[in-house]
Amino acid sequence: MLIQSFVIAFAMYSSLPMPRVEWSRENMQYAMCFFPFIGVVIGAGIALWRFACSLLGLSQILFAVGAVLLPVLVTGGIHLDGFCDTVDALSSHQTREKKLKILKDPHTGAFAIIGLCCLFLILFALWQELDSNWSTLSVLGIGFVLSRCLSGFAVAAFPLAKDTGLVHTFASMSAKKRVRLWLAVFAVLCTTGMIVVSPLEGGICAGASLLCFGWYYWMAKRQFGGITGDLAGYFLQICECSQLLAVLFVQKLF
Repeated sequence: MLIQSFVIAFAMYSSLPMPRVEWSRENMQYAMCFFPFIGVVIGAGIALWRFACSLLGLSQILFAVGAVLLPVLVTGGIHLDGFCDTVDALSSHQTREKKLKILKDPHTGAFAIIGLCCLFLILFALWQELDSNWSTLSVLGIGFVLSRCLSGFAVAAFPLAKDTGLVHTFASMSAKKRVRLWLAVFAVLCTTGMIVVSPLEGGICAGASLLCFGWYYWMAKRQFGGITGDLAGYFLQICECSQLLAVLFVQKLF
């Protein structure tokens, strides 16, 4: 059952090839528990890319490009899709009902494209400016795990905006109490690990993640009446961007 949940998590939230399993309630009830492990793959991938850049004498610019693209390659862009849809919905300034309809619209609006370009430029600039030493990369690598702990916890704990869609499927199939407990413990371990690796960078980075998490709850409730799969992807992108910004803030000011 746990193996099947692991496979479902990676099949849904990554582009990595996985064996076929039945998406039954029994197999899906712990899938969100394994969602953070995709962050482990991303963090390890960026660390390996940093090592390759150092070994080959590649520039910081090339490292930054790889660091921006690697999460997209690993996840297949599923969270960016949610980011784009949410940017379109928020930019419409329409009623809650119309915003939810925009989230379901398969077409990409102008604001989504503008938002995506801005996101990529910001991420590239932050990675390029960052002193990507190994302690910093460790903090940010754990950050990819922490952001998914928080996103998964929200699926099992936050109110849902609608009774259909991907998040509703995973939430309704989950063993919610156990999923919340596991992800909360995992998030605490991630936060502790970040602080142990680098007290200042890790502490500020974890704090930024938690602030984003609180804002996510407030924004989702106020704008949409709860969370959706698109909002979960939007939160993940904003959270990971804020982690980079927080670490760079520490490096420049301390």
